[in-house]
Amino acid sequence: MAECTTLESLLEMGFDRNRAEKAVAHTGNQGIERAMDWLMEHENDPDIDEPYVPPAGNVLSASESPSQPDTETAEFVGDEIQEGDTKRPMTEEERKEQIKRLEELMRVKQEERRERERQDEVDREKQRRKQGQELQKIKQKLQDDEMKKLADDRRKEKMEDRMAKQRVKEKIARDREERARKFGGGSSGSSLSSPTSDSTPQSPPEHQGPPPAKKDYDECRIQVRLLDGSALTAVFKAQEPLAAVRVYVQMNSADSQDFTLLSPYPRRVYTDLDMEKPLSELGLVPSAVLVVTKK
Repeated sequence: MAECTTLESLLEMGFDRNRAEKAVAHTGNQGIERAMDWLMEHENDPDIDEPYVPPAGNVLSASESPSQPDTETAEFVGDEIQEGDTKRPMTEEERKEQIKRLEELMRVKQEERRERERQDEVDREKQRRKQGQELQKIKQKLQDDEMKKLADDRRKEKMEDRMAKQRVKEKIARDREERARKFGGGSSGSSLSSPTSDSTPQSPPEHQGPPPAKKDYDECRIQVRLLDGSALTAVFKAQEPLAAVRVYVQMNSADSQDFTLLSPYPRRVYTDLDMEKPLSELGLVPSAVLVVTKK
């Protein structure tokens, strides 16, 4: 009776029989509205269209006594209308009106469901954006930490470089002092002068006498041309070693690179052995020009 007529009402509204039977069975025949609710809630279930197998002893037939419908659907159930303690069959017009009301009810519930789904989608989108913003903040913090670490590493490297350069300068200063003590400093008449060009040789006098006798010099004037083009000029004792000139250049040059000395004319590169020889023995007396070259 009621169960059968509820099923028939669902079929008249266009529901598939298999789905309608499942809805009636799962709602325990609590009325057409409960069955419609169940259908809309489970319409996307993967097994919704699998054949319905009713439990043993549960057959949709008119012989079964229906469950008590709830108060919302007590007004109409299937093809009968409840009037007090009795029921009477529905007229065709009442039946159409019932189906119309059920369709309107289903439309309202479907709209409510769509609205809930839209709201759920909005909430999910808000949650997704919130998670994205939190992830972006985490990435930005990681980048900031990495940049800070790189900056600290650069500062540390620069500090280490400055300390290393300072140690090199201190070592060079100690080496200069040690060499100065070992070989002796330059003559008190030594001085730093700006680069000078070779003086233009004067033409010999028209009436030149006999050549003068060879003179023994006890001092010599040395001009040293540096790597940057400037020159140093100093006076040394003729018996001082060439190393004294080298020490003088190291003490008065801003360039800390290792170097060697050479004579341009005739070209001669002085070795470490030459550094121990006196200037007079090397032919640098009474004056000479030496050139600094990289070692």
